[in-house]
Amino acid sequence: MTTLSIPDMSCNHCRAAVEAALGTVPESGTVTVDLTTRQVKVSGPAPVAKLIQALDQAGYPASVA
Repeated sequence: MTTLSIPDMSCNHCRAAVEAALGTVPESGTVTVDLTTRQVKVSGPAPVAKLIQALDQAGYPASVA
């Protein structure tokens, strides 16, 4: 499981955009968004660099939590 911190994520629109972006990454698995902590948990074995790249392209810079 990978946990990413996304400081700019603050609302349900952000949640949907983050889920959609991560959904484009092969083998991302289940994506669980926590708006309170501004973190996302990704269950699949997708490479972290690919996850971060997809989020960056969607306008949500992320880092490993």
